[in-house]
Amino acid sequence: MKDCLRQRALDLGFDDCRFTSAEPPESTPRFQQWLAVGRHGTMGYLERNAPKRIDPQQVLPGARSIIAVTASHASVPGSGFRVPGSPGQQLGTRNSELGTVHGVIARYACFADYHDVLGKPFEALAESVNQVGGAATRSLWYVDTGPVLERDLAQRAGLGFIGKHTNLISRRLGNWIFLGEILTTLELEPDAPERNHCGTCTRCIAACPTAAITAPFELDARRCISYLTIEFQGSIPLEFRALIGTRIFGCDDCLEVCPWNRFAREGRLMQHHARPDLATPDLTELLALDDAGFRHRFAGTPVLRARRRGFLRNVCVALGNAGASHARPALNRAANDPDPLIAEHARWALERLQRLNGR
Repeated sequence: MKDCLRQRALDLGFDDCRFTSAEPPESTPRFQQWLAVGRHGTMGYLERNAPKRIDPQQVLPGARSIIAVTASHASVPGSGFRVPGSPGQQLGTRNSELGTVHGVIARYACFADYHDVLGKPFEALAESVNQVGGAATRSLWYVDTGPVLERDLAQRAGLGFIGKHTNLISRRLGNWIFLGEILTTLELEPDAPERNHCGTCTRCIAACPTAAITAPFELDARRCISYLTIEFQGSIPLEFRALIGTRIFGCDDCLEVCPWNRFAREGRLMQHHARPDLATPDLTELLALDDAGFRHRFAGTPVLRARRRGFLRNVCVALGNAGASHARPALNRAANDPDPLIAEHARWALERLQRLNGR
């Protein structure tokens, strides 16, 4: 049954498929401690559904197995699609003739929303599981949408290992992977778990602009640029604004430097859903977007998660950090935006431009 289901997953376009039991993750105590000290920030849903995350039986009563899969979102050199570059380029790029400054969007968001892209093949795989198991089999599938500790389960299934940056690393695919899982009442023999292969490497820790990786395998989300520019809906703490650079949605710095990325390869499911127009967006143009324009510009992409107010908040910070004097008129308009969050960050950006440029 395992061989049949693994082949079905590969036929559907997934890049790897492994199996584990539906026992609680071994990392449960560490996860509970992480929540207890508040390192999840304002992501209250993690605390609310913690009992389910640490016990798959509360998600699917009678679950016996978990099928974990990966889908790569790496790009291939020469494909015509360039995602944001290395950490050394994260301060943004400028075209001095045109007076434009480009923002940085995380790699995974430079595609159509992976929830939508992976949903159909996941549904098909879950149907195959039920067909193999028979009429009594029940299965639930999630693509970063359910109350499960997916990285821990993926490591136990042998898909990869959790690196010091707390993300999953595949020895076959590197860091650039989406994860998904199927909880099922069908009993399947577990695969061997993956062991850690970080060794003495600490590149990810050194690369983090805000020191969010407080120790190996420990992340304080409240300091993480991905959290601050996507999940966090309030005013970005002053201590982090200059460190954000021109990142306007997410951050890849800790992932970019991982040496296991030398094995990354383009994923079959995502390769036709690239959005090259999101790789180097013009910050000043983005700042002019109203609600309808924002929804149209980023329709069907993960960027919608930030909403206009959060996204334009990020754009204001990025323009201030870029020292883009030509953006003053746009920032002046944003300083009068009806949304106080956008207006406050636009004023900060104008003050930062004055400090950087001396006028």
